[in-house]
Amino acid sequence: MNTPNPTIRIATYNIHKGVQGVGPVRRLEIHNLVLAVEALDADVVCLQEVRQHNQREARHFAAWPQLGQADFLAPPGYEAIYRTNAITRHGEHGNALLSRWPVLSHQHEDISDHRLEQRGVLHVTLQVYSRVMHVLVVHLGLVKSSRGRQIAQLKRFIEREIPPDAPLLLAGDFNDWSQSVQLALAQADLHAWGVPQPTFPSRLPLAQLDYVFARGLKPVSLTVPHGRAWWRMSDHLPLIAEFTLAN
Repeated sequence: MNTPNPTIRIATYNIHKGVQGVGPVRRLEIHNLVLAVEALDADVVCLQEVRQHNQREARHFAAWPQLGQADFLAPPGYEAIYRTNAITRHGEHGNALLSRWPVLSHQHEDISDHRLEQRGVLHVTLQVYSRVMHVLVVHLGLVKSSRGRQIAQLKRFIEREIPPDAPLLLAGDFNDWSQSVQLALAQADLHAWGVPQPTFPSRLPLAQLDYVFARGLKPVSLTVPHGRAWWRMSDHLPLIAEFTLAN
């Protein structure tokens, strides 16, 4: 490929385990999410609250996929990487990454801060043209003090595992209603560009909980799709960011 300044399109999306609603009225949305992920047309899709398996939901929904949700959602030609964050009574769930680019390696880091919330970061290296690009997928905790400690651990992980001159994307659900996460990550030269784009709650977005932070890339655009089809599928809206590789 001889594209001199290629655009990299990355999306982050909390899919709410492929199910919406509660109790007996909950509905299966994973099949609609297949179409949604394809419609994002992203080179890299970072997903949170992804189920690998769940015995209770498989019994409840006749159309529950036999594949894990990451593999089920991956469009043709994409490679799916999934790693577990939480083990539950009926199954497990975690973070996933779907990529058009060749996957070179992947690993998982446990960033759980207390026993009531199991959290992790998925680290994937991709071959993007002639460069090795690092992508981190995260889902931070609900408690502010926990998020602070998780961000500190995440910064130590970056220092330990990722060369300072390598292109880096950090995407996911940060559960932060303030600017504290952005300020903390700026100290590691990781920045989210553009005006705020609310992603939660999906029906009437009030806050941007989902972000794509970057280091060593130039921002191009930041968008959030809206409409009834989107807010029916998850309590979050997806966030789509475009970048070019810095020279």
